[in-house]
Amino acid sequence: MNDAPIGLLFSILGGLLILSAFFSSSETAMMSLNRYRLDHLKKNHRGARKAHKLLMRPDRLIGIILIGNNLTHILCSAIATVIAIRLYGDAGIFFGTLLLTLVVLIFAEVTPKTVAALHPEGIAFFSSHILRPLLIVFYPFVWLVNQLSNGLLRIFGINPDKSRDDSLSKDELRTVVGISSEKTPEHENMLINILDLEEITVNDIMVPRNEIVGLNLDDDTGILLDIIINCGYTRVPIYRGDINHIEGFLHMKNVSRLLRAGGEGFTQKALKRFAREPYFVPKNTPLNKQLLNFRLDRRRIGLVVDEYGEIEGLVTLEDILEEIVGNFTTNKAEDEKLGIVKLKHNIFEIDGSETIRDINKRANWDLPTGGPKTLSGVVLEHLENIPDGNVSLELESYRIETIELSDKSVSKLQVKKLLIKNKHETDNES
Repeated sequence: MNDAPIGLLFSILGGLLILSAFFSSSETAMMSLNRYRLDHLKKNHRGARKAHKLLMRPDRLIGIILIGNNLTHILCSAIATVIAIRLYGDAGIFFGTLLLTLVVLIFAEVTPKTVAALHPEGIAFFSSHILRPLLIVFYPFVWLVNQLSNGLLRIFGINPDKSRDDSLSKDELRTVVGISSEKTPEHENMLINILDLEEITVNDIMVPRNEIVGLNLDDDTGILLDIIINCGYTRVPIYRGDINHIEGFLHMKNVSRLLRAGGEGFTQKALKRFAREPYFVPKNTPLNKQLLNFRLDRRRIGLVVDEYGEIEGLVTLEDILEEIVGNFTTNKAEDEKLGIVKLKHNIFEIDGSETIRDINKRANWDLPTGGPKTLSGVVLEHLENIPDGNVSLELESYRIETIELSDKSVSKLQVKKLLIKNKHETDNES
């Protein structure tokens, strides 16, 4: 090497720096790959498939990269020393070392790794075509290095054979949805609502028992026909005397058949004959589970029952879908029909029977949902009695005033969200 031309030595040194830059960029690119995007791309991209195979054994991948990088660094150091001695004698060794360190850092480490971090896929997929054959050629050496390294890890209580867990939790999935590209707010909300289904039970979204519209077979046909005409529902429960004595669900298309057959065919007995057997849902069933149950049982409506078998409400497939896509009707008239009327900014007049979840959705509030399901229930729990007259109370950051009372509950309330002053403003006032 001492007799080799200086130009040849510089050429070899430049080639080694390029190799070092390749190994450095390959390491950063491989470790920066998005594993989920890689799983998607490997179906149609040869480089992605090779990169995926290399990442299945990260110890071998890192081994071949570091072996190549260290060999190039050692050879660079040796050749740079020869060049420095031949040009400047023994004094050139010190300055050659400083210059080589600077060149390696800039051209073989920082710059290629920065580029690889910015464009990991292109560099990783290209590198995989070279690293794979190198791993095969140098496999015995890589295997020996890995055995020694893994043995050292085991001494310190680290299991090198433990597979990497790339699964995402629900909260992590929510974050991924929030930062994903090419989405609209509506799509993002739908995806997040799907993730939240398992935290919501049918008890949270059901129609309460006192609001269920049904057909009492003990009534005469005139009353039943009037209910059918004005109810506006596709399916209604039929019962005798009390909703707990349920007979089944009646589809309105069957009522049309009875009416077309003539008035004499419209009887309580005929209604029961055309009804489908009742379907019951435990009140604590999560919505994601109930959605699957509706599909498996080919049902669209069910009665919610408690642990004693008492009917507490009614839930439909549409109710669950609205938790995902939002309300199908969102105009002002529908909001007033629901009993949630906006008076002015952050002030609403609300029926006591409205659920906390509906109020939070309509007003974009965060009233507590861990206790009673309705606003009336929240107020009565806080007061611990039924007030004799209208009262006002503050619950967290909300001021609630009762407007109408009944013997058993609070019928109507006015709720205002208070502006929370920060600590600095509070201290100045005091």
